[in-house]
Amino acid sequence: MNNSQIKLTALSISDLVKLLKRSGSRTASEETVTEDVANGAPVNPDGTFNLIKYAAYLAKETDDASN
Repeated sequence: MNNSQIKLTALSISDLVKLLKRSGSRTASEETVTEDVANGAPVNPDGTFNLIKYAAYLAKETDDASN
């Protein structure tokens, strides 16, 4: 992941995981992201991820789980 070329709206799964881990996630992995996609997490048509949409999905899932 080259920081000068990061596009937060079109991240590969590996770059998404790296960003999440650098932000403090202890559970982020390609496997967890793949599982999230199978459960409805948003993914761009080209297979990349929008960090903002993915984070919103995670926040919603966390909120739904606590209710």
